[in-house]
Formats: sequence, structure tokens, C-alpha cells
Amino acid sequence: MSKAIVIREYGGPEILQLESVQVGNPGKGELRIRQTCLGVNFHDVYVRSGLYKTLALPGVPGIEGVGVVEDIGSDVEGFVVGDRVTYITSAYGGYASERILAADIAVKLPETIDDETAASVFLKGLTVDMLVNSVGRIQPGDQVLVQAAAGGVGQLLSQWASHLGATVIGTAGSAEKAEIARKAGCSHVILYRQEKVAESVKAITAGRGVNVAFDSVGKDTFAGSLDSLALCGHLVNFGQSSGPVEPVALTQLSIRSTSLTRPMLFHYTARRWRLAAAHAFLESRQATTPVVLTV
Repeated sequence: MSKAIVIREYGGPEILQLESVQVGNPGKGELRIRQTCLGVNFHDVYVRSGLYKTLALPGVPGIEGVGVVEDIGSDVEGFVVGDRVTYITSAYGGYASERILAADIAVKLPETIDDETAASVFLKGLTVDMLVNSVGRIQPGDQVLVQAAAGGVGQLLSQWASHLGATVIGTAGSAEKAEIARKAGCSHVILYRQEKVAESVKAITAGRGVNVAFDSVGKDTFAGSLDSLALCGHLVNFGQSSGPVEPVALTQLSIRSTSLTRPMLFHYTARRWRLAAAHAFLESRQATTPVVLTV
């Protein structure tokens, strides 16, 4: 028997229960992996609290992990027992010592990346790849707003946007977090508890606003992000750590011909070739400009 954390009702952390579970053998197109590290993300909090009702209860949460292949089902190519792999999945099941995993979402890990690093940055790195290369399409000379720039995704996003030649304006809740954001590549940091974000953005950009605003906070920051956009600017809302955003009237976007996107990473990695391309990009970035996260 293996161990897994099971939720049988929505609520606080106290509803997470460690239980014995039967894993079984991998079927067609599947791997059985022994997990060594698990990623913990805001998505998991949303599922546990009931904000996202996308996991059938009782169920095992967790969408990201790293492990070692212990058994291989039929019609699986490219893997051998002992391979180290990482993954993200919308099928959940990550909070477990062993699991069955679809082989087409497993990605081999190079020896240069340890298990803990992979589990802490894989989903975040793929998210940032999606944001800067597919959704936001950062260009040299762009001015970019990153809400919660001292967070995990915020740090990576600030690093990569800065590397691509953008001027990054970050927001943070304290002087300590502001320093983290600066080290991650922010040219300017707005202390959102003391300043009005949109007003500060306009002052920094000489009244123009930003080309792209990246907002993972949601309810508390959405209005400020929208008001920070330049003419034809683009707002990317990719999370809701403060709660879901209220419905938006389309006429709000017409004021400056702005646009709004709410991307989901699983849609951008649903095809194997896109997942492979995103992973290759992340691996190349790790080789040229190593990921550094301050916790």
C-alpha cells in the first residue's frame, strides 16, 4: 500500500488526511512512478478550499511532482525503469508517495536539475513560458507590470521579461519583498499597500501606462492592473489568490482599446509537442540564465 493525502470535504488545511491507497499496475500508455518531491501551488489551495470544484471527492489533490519510473505499461516508448521524470497534470493525484501517470505528460529530467528544483519551478516555469512567449508576447522595449513580483511566478516572470529587454514594474507588499522583486529584475517596485498602483505606473511611464500587465492576484488588484494599461495594452489575469474577479463590462476595454486574457496552462500544454517545446525552453533558460527563487 502507498500513502496519499486525501480530501473528503472542502475546507482549511485540517481537512487534508494521510491515508493508505492502492496504486495498482500501469495500463496502456501509463507509467507507475515513485514520487520524490511534490509541488505545492495556489491551484491546490483553490481545490482544497472548494473555490475550484474540479477534483471529484474524495480525491487526492496535487498537480505537479517529480519521481522515478518503477513500472511501464504497454504502448509506452521513450522511458525505462529508473528514469527521473517531472509532470503537471489536470487529473490531480500528486499528493502521493506513488501514482499512475499518463506517459504523454511525463518529461525526463536531465542530471543537471535536482528533484527539489524541478518540483519547485516546473509548473511556474511553464507558466512563465506561456505568459511571455504565447500570451503576453514580450518584446524588447516593452513596459510591463507584474503584480506580486516577489512571489514564485512573479520572480521568474520578472527575470525573464527583463532578460527579454522589457522594463519591469513590480508590486510588493513590504520593503523586504520589494528588495526580492528588484533582485529578480524589476526596475521599479510599487509598494501597493502605500501607493495606488495605477497612479504610480503612470508616473513611472510618463503617463503612458504599460504594454502588458500580468496579474495573478485577481479581485484585489484587477482594477489597478486594468487602469495601468497604455493604449492598446493587454491585461493577463492568470490567478486569483485574493478571490475571483467580478464580471467586467466590455465597454471598459474600449476606453483605451485594451484587451483581456484569462489563460489556463493546461490548455497550452495539452498537446505533447507544445509541452516538449515549453520544457525545452525552460531547460535552455536554466542553462543560460539559471532560475533563482528567493523564499
